[in-house]
Amino acid sequence: MRRLGLAVLFILVLARVADAQPRTVPRIGFLGAGSPAADSPQISAFRRGLQDLGWIEGQSVVLEYRWAEGHPERLPALARDLVALKVDVIMTAGSVPIRAAKGATSTIPIVFVVLSDPVAAGLVQSLARPGGNVTGWASQFEDLITKQPQLMKEALPSLSRLVLLARAESSAEFVSRAEGAARGLGLSVRSLRVGALDEYENAFKTAQRERAGAIQVLPSPIFGAQHRTLVALAAKYRLPAIYEFRDYVAVGGLMSYGPSITGMFRGAATHVDRVLKGAKPEDLPVERPKTFELVINLNTVKTLGLTISPEILGRADELIK
Repeated sequence: MRRLGLAVLFILVLARVADAQPRTVPRIGFLGAGSPAADSPQISAFRRGLQDLGWIEGQSVVLEYRWAEGHPERLPALARDLVALKVDVIMTAGSVPIRAAKGATSTIPIVFVVLSDPVAAGLVQSLARPGGNVTGWASQFEDLITKQPQLMKEALPSLSRLVLLARAESSAEFVSRAEGAARGLGLSVRSLRVGALDEYENAFKTAQRERAGAIQVLPSPIFGAQHRTLVALAAKYRLPAIYEFRDYVAVGGLMSYGPSITGMFRGAATHVDRVLKGAKPEDLPVERPKTFELVINLNTVKTLGLTISPEILGRADELIK
């Protein structure tokens, strides 16, 4: 009996010691191409998605943020920093940050939001079976690159020349597919690539000099971080422009057509939740948004002296006045 009592006492002591030890809280590394201010709606959506699944930042989960502030060359070092912290999963958005994360680790799970074809870009093996340590959400890029110039052509029936504005690191295949979609509508198309921020204005000057009727800004998280600059340049050179997300139109851009980026970030929280609970990225299919939204800024329509067809205005999901 004495031995039994000592054994029970020993077990109770061990239990109390275990309870006294700090519990391991999962850590999510967030690798951002932009800045906290620029990405705050997306980050808020991601946090809400986590909260809906029971993950409270600072309590049941820790988020480690690393921001490139619009300088993609900083991303590899930031990714290595997150790996050194031994985070449980890395959340990121955009092809360049994803490549930086993949270059830093082949073992830590990576969950992404990407605005182009992740298969064509070589980020995953397939949408259904991503393979490796990477999965996430990808926009309906095929619909996007064909629908955006179509909407611009319908809105501006006299449009004949379209400029595609792409980041320097955008894949050649993606840009080529966008060019093909525009030519399929009978438009003359020219692609301009930009890298450093000081190259942006020259691209708009070139578009104006070549009498482009409109600009289609191709998806990029770097562009997203600098969306106010792009909108300001479109206004300065009086060029109608179409973008992917509402954020551009909210600050004066003419028109956007694309999925809800905040919805994609909220959806990515589900992937992160499943990874933290033991799922392997290779077993989680890449998800795709099912709805798109058309947003038009009526003040910009007026400022540019445009006449937008009533049919397009009637189909808009939101008209900003």
